[in-house]
Amino acid sequence: MIENKNIIVTGAYSGIGKSIMDELVAQEGNRILAACRHAEAIQGYGDNVIPFSCDLSTQAGVDALFAKAEELFDKVDVFFCNAGAPYYERFDYEDWNRIQRIFDLNTVGHIYTYSKYLHHLNGREGRLVYTISAMGEMALPGYALYAATKFAMKGFQQAIRDETPENLKISCVYPVSTKTNFFKVGGGGIKMEPPFPVQAPEKVGKAVVKGIDKLREHIYPCPVYLPSKILMNAVPPVKKLYIKAQQGKLHRFVKRVEAEKEGIREDIKLKRILK
Repeated sequence: MIENKNIIVTGAYSGIGKSIMDELVAQEGNRILAACRHAEAIQGYGDNVIPFSCDLSTQAGVDALFAKAEELFDKVDVFFCNAGAPYYERFDYEDWNRIQRIFDLNTVGHIYTYSKYLHHLNGREGRLVYTISAMGEMALPGYALYAATKFAMKGFQQAIRDETPENLKISCVYPVSTKTNFFKVGGGGIKMEPPFPVQAPEKVGKAVVKGIDKLREHIYPCPVYLPSKILMNAVPPVKKLYIKAQQGKLHRFVKRVEAEKEGIREDIKLKRILK
């Protein structure tokens, strides 16, 4: 059991972050600093959950979170680095700022958090938990930038483990598709077809907290993920068929995007005529 700990959960308002927080609140004595962009939406948890608004894609936001934590706690025992955002798209455009935004939140902020947390501990024991993604091990069509941020995190945690002092332990979580706002936000409000399999966030939260309690370095919440990964590596045609199915989903998504754009253009023309 994870009990009587001082904990930070980022991306705490919804999805996997909320499910992790729900699991931790149910265990005795935990105090949680719950961080997200609009923390006023985190309600109903009682005094042991302290909502905190910050932008974790910026140095100022991460620094502010640590400053708040050090006001509240002598030491942060567990830091769940869960904040992140998706894009689902055909990557065929030139937009430096858009690329930078997703890397700042999904990668740069998390890497910077490692250093901040290491210095905060100052030799004391702590655990840093990164929500990476199954897509940090196998990229899919439509998720080029998102997968790139997750592959970067996979590489970072792999390298940093050989540098990290004994007092800081790192765990990484690899969820498959999860029933969250991910698939609404990622497609900009246009219907997406999530990759198979799909898992409930509550199951992910339970698996993550159980894995941390057992001190696991790598946590795979979906029981079919690892066998599927082995199968695809052993039988390449299976992986090829799976990727082909994802290409079909992206093709249908792009058609919906184009249809919506055409509808907007027609609507603008009609309004001009009516004027």
